[in-house]
Amino acid sequence: MKRIYSDRPASGDMVEAFAVASGKGGTGKTTSTLALGMALAADHDVTVVDADTGMANLLFHAGLDDAAVTLHDLLVEGTATDVDEATYERFGLSVVPCGTSLAGFEAAEPERLRDVVAELARDTDLLLLDSPAALGSKSAVLPVVLADRVVVVVEPTIPALSDGLKVQEYARSYGTETAGVLFNKVRSEADDVAAQAERHFGGSVLANVPESDAVRAARRAGEPLLAHAPESEAAARYRRAAGRLDVRDGDGDAVADRFRSAVVPDTP
Repeated sequence: MKRIYSDRPASGDMVEAFAVASGKGGTGKTTSTLALGMALAADHDVTVVDADTGMANLLFHAGLDDAAVTLHDLLVEGTATDVDEATYERFGLSVVPCGTSLAGFEAAEPERLRDVVAELARDTDLLLLDSPAALGSKSAVLPVVLADRVVVVVEPTIPALSDGLKVQEYARSYGTETAGVLFNKVRSEADDVAAQAERHFGGSVLANVPESDAVRAARRAGEPLLAHAPESEAAARYRRAAGRLDVRDGDGDAVADRFRSAVVPDTP
């Protein structure tokens, strides 16, 4: 299951890292990360990283629950594990899953994520970092700090908006811009909440993704939504969101150097 290069668009000098973040669990952040990744992969070489080292679940969404080497292995000093060994080709994406064992989490050194992301930045157009839901530790806040911009995934409720705004405020304090807000599990009565969000978030509303049985079915099947139910309304909304992300050019070597020299932040 090691990385195998296919007919995806070739990587050039363009490199940008997006952190896909929320302020709480259960918002559909991992579903959103993979859906955006697959949609963007139509035009870009995309690498998705499960940067939630404590509560990882991207491997289950991508059918990689039997992955022998994961991000945990890359975050342990002295293992001599190469980044390519933890990178898998799935659904037109390069995917770096994270393990789920407590031992792996305890052995991992969050600061080493800088070097992993720097290495990946040299060989892709876009990096999507599936970030931890809360900002209570260095391992949780580092993806938001490393990213160029953050996509905030929220449910259309006042408490969820409040949590999402906290993520945005913290990201801004480290110079990470907001690319936009993506509303997930939307019901029709949430329209007023979405309108409120546009006044408070730095980026525009990328899409309102409806509550969907297709999303739950994809999760049970161990497949990303856009692979399992590409014609669903939820999949169409994610493609719309991806189309509204203005991907920017960057220099791969410069981005890699920035990641390697990033200061490990204090927790909020």
